[in-house]
Amino acid sequence: MINTQVIVTGGGPVGTFLAYCLAEHGIKTILLESASSCETDMRASTFHPPTLKYLDQLGLADELINQGLKAPIFQYRIRATEEVLEFNLADLSGILDFPFRLQCEQHKFSRMLAEKLANHSNATVLFDHELIDFKQDNESVFITVRNLGSFKKLNCRFLVGADGANSIVRKLLGLGFDGFTYKEKFLTLSTEYNVAEHFKNLAYVNYVSDPKHWFVLLKAPSAWRILVPIDEKIEDDFILSDKYIASVFQKILKTNEQVCTIHRTIYRVHQRVVTKMTHGRVLLAGDSAHLNNPLGGFGMNGGLHDAWNLAEKLKGILNASAKVDLLDLYDRQRRTIMNDFIQAQTIRNKRMIEESGDKHQQSEWERMRKIHGDDEERKKYMLSQSMEQSLIKEQSIK
Repeated sequence: MINTQVIVTGGGPVGTFLAYCLAEHGIKTILLESASSCETDMRASTFHPPTLKYLDQLGLADELINQGLKAPIFQYRIRATEEVLEFNLADLSGILDFPFRLQCEQHKFSRMLAEKLANHSNATVLFDHELIDFKQDNESVFITVRNLGSFKKLNCRFLVGADGANSIVRKLLGLGFDGFTYKEKFLTLSTEYNVAEHFKNLAYVNYVSDPKHWFVLLKAPSAWRILVPIDEKIEDDFILSDKYIASVFQKILKTNEQVCTIHRTIYRVHQRVVTKMTHGRVLLAGDSAHLNNPLGGFGMNGGLHDAWNLAEKLKGILNASAKVDLLDLYDRQRRTIMNDFIQAQTIRNKRMIEESGDKHQQSEWERMRKIHGDDEERKKYMLSQSMEQSLIKEQSIK
């Protein structure tokens, strides 16, 4: 039986980041990933300022920044009128250490960390290792994994499920996952085509409002990424067909020019938060514990903030003999942020992007125009959207 202090399941951004934080804290850590390498999912691509600050404390910020694009500006646009509300994080340069979003594909982040973990004295990375079952007592967690058809037994002080939306750890715990699933499907496309040619002064991060045909345009180093909603009744095979993809670009770019894609993915979007993130010595982080729509780029970043918080708590328990109930504070802090900020704000962001922008009292767009026109309110809003405010709130929860 293999013994270690912490086992983390899931080789995505949250799992690799958590494992690296733990290893840097001097905690013996094993990272399990059922696939043969880190995922190549291009779904997430935005790293917010507080996340970059965490990376900087680990000496990793510059390395990631060199692989991405700095995006200080994000825009809200109305499709019909071409009205643009522009927000520039450079206005917060006296407050934020990194006054920009970093646009960088998430798989670059995961692979960067997996490579560092493979050479870390406190870490072991096990690809092709799928968690099958676990049992726990007051001192340890006993884990069964499958590796290329054979089974292994592992033992640890704590197990962390960072294994995504379909988390095996969460399912084995038998937990509820309160919330709802959006009716429409979401289609993401990546293209090397110069989308910016079809818009005036397009930023790297853009949310385009329309009651029927809203969309998001994000620039990553390798491609432009487009997110659009799709009627749930349309079959997936047809959605991914060249004919349908051509119709999507025709609506967005208003051109009949052929646009080639390098990536096409359909997925369902949820707003859900697990009923509890800590269960004895078995813990949850990232998408295994909470899901939200992608409007704002809070999902992956929220998971990375889970990882930072949890690593600090486990450091206190394993290295400084703090009480295990310190994990209850992790649950209170991170689940409160998920419910009160990230869930609420992403729902509001989706409501706004579905509007026409016509002026009326209850409009999200009208509220945003007022915020944009007031210097102090605009800065407050950017602090919130950058996720800086959520971490200030987190630290106030005791």
